Formats: sequence, structure tokens, C-alpha cells
Amino acid sequence: MPASLVMLLALAPFAEAPSGDAVVRGKAGKSEIVVTTTRRLAGAVHSLTWDGVEFIDSADHGRQLQSAAAFDCGKPGFHAECFNPTEAGSRHDGAGDTSTSRLVWQRAGGNELSTITRMAFWLRPGEKSDGKPALNAAARSDHFVSKRVAVGYKTWPHAVDYRVTFRVPPGEPHTYAQFEALTGYMPPAFSKFHTLNVTTGELTELSDGPGEQARPVVFATADGKHAMGVWSPDQPSKGYERAGYGRFRFAAEKVVKWNCVFRVKEPKGVPAGESAFRMIVAVGTTDDVRTTLSEIAREK
Repeated sequence: MPASLVMLLALAPFAEAPSGDAVVRGKAGKSEIVVTTTRRLAGAVHSLTWDGVEFIDSADHGRQLQSAAAFDCGKPGFHAECFNPTEAGSRHDGAGDTSTSRLVWQRAGGNELSTITRMAFWLRPGEKSDGKPALNAAARSDHFVSKRVAVGYKTWPHAVDYRVTFRVPPGEPHTYAQFEALTGYMPPAFSKFHTLNVTTGELTELSDGPGEQARPVVFATADGKHAMGVWSPDQPSKGYERAGYGRFRFAAEKVVKWNCVFRVKEPKGVPAGESAFRMIVAVGTTDDVRTTLSEIAREK
């Protein structure tokens, strides 16, 4: 981030309210990677295109390229959606034109954008998910997420350098935190799931799961002409070495999803403050993605 999240939050009330609408881009091979954010989603990434193909299925306020977090509130029986600050908005927002999340700061130009968002809770008070009640007492949380997204990284034009910082407020009694630092909901045409061995550059077919495993994931079309993958130098979380990269296929909803997840378990209480994570998202052909992620992971 260009400055600390705390500093930017202090300055935000004095800045003009951002629109949320922005487009940044960078040349990548035969095309450009184009990243679009919108007012509708409080500045979350609504679209990512390359070679004339849309990589994001932005149907409601959950299916984006976005960040979220989930907490247990010190209660047994953790359920990810019951206390779930979400960047783009809430379940109640549906496919509507507004978001319960609030964008408080944004800057965009050239190949880079940065935002700060006060996140909505996915559930409103009184709502349930899989029979489990919301644990939040308000529609909008006191949790903030900031992101810096740069299209292109050093000599790798097919890389999107994606950095996220969560700010957990003081006074909340959590013993477990689950940071979905980044998730990508993609059209069903990205039907081939792979894991990537970044040391050898080898791709291995991955089952539908659903769930997480330890290696970076790559989703591709059947012909390999379009693919997206994610790798993080911050993986794995301590105590969760066999997890971190998830994959999911929702056949009825006609969407597929990957994520990059970090966890903190602290019986004495998850500390308030900032938790920062960095991801590299690669976009291009399957070979572009494989090569980009492997080379960056081996970067000295």
C-alpha cells in the first residue's frame, strides 16, 4: 500500500467521496489485462478481461474478484458466513445496483488501483445461512479492507500483483479468524482445475473437491487458451500447512470459484489491527499462467 491503512483511514473523511468506478490495464502478450471496479460493488473488482474473454462472473455481491473475512466471535461451531465482513457487499444486496459496503478511498491510474472499503456483513441481523444465525448486530461492519492491484509485475506482464490488508477493530471477542484474502468467481467455461508445483512448473489435474489443499490452483478452459491462477508467498498459515488454496464447482449456479485463504487461531483472542497478504494472480493461456507463477515463485 502507498501508506498505512490507519493513515489513509484518517485522511478519508477529508477526501472527496470516491465513485468506485475505475479501469486499469496493462499489455500482456497479444492483448491487455483490463481490471474494472464499480460503484455497485463499493470498488470491488467487477471484471477482468484478456483476449476478449471475461474471467469474472459478477452476478450478485459475492461473485467477484474480492476479499472477505470470517470470525467465530468466541463461540463454538464456527460457520464462515455468520460473522463475515465482505468487500463487495451483502447477500441482501443481491443483483442490485447498490452495496451495503462503503468505499471510503480510491485511487486509480495507468496499470494500478488502490481502495479502502468498510465491509458489509454478508448476512444482515436476523438472517441465517445453512440454518445458522448471523452473529452480527449491524448490516455494516467496523472491519476495513484495503487493496493495491497492479497489472504487470517486473518482467512478467501476465501477472497481477494483488496486495490486501484487513483491519480488525478492537473489542471483538474472536479466537479464530479466517481471511479469504482473495477469491475469484469465474464462468463455468473455466472447467479444468489444476494444481501447480512451482518448483518444477508441473500442472496436475485437480478434482472438484470441494475444498482446499496446499498447492496453488489454476483454472483453465478446456482448450487451454484462457486460464487464471493464484500463488502467494505468504502461504501457508501456521498450523494449516495442508490448506490454503481452494476450488469449488457450483453446477446449479453455473459458476466456479478459487480462493487463497489464511487463518489465525488464538485462544487468548485474535489481536486487533492489520493483517496483510500478497498474492500474484496470473492471467493468459494455461502456459502463460504456469510459467508466470513458477518463475515469480522462484524469484530471488
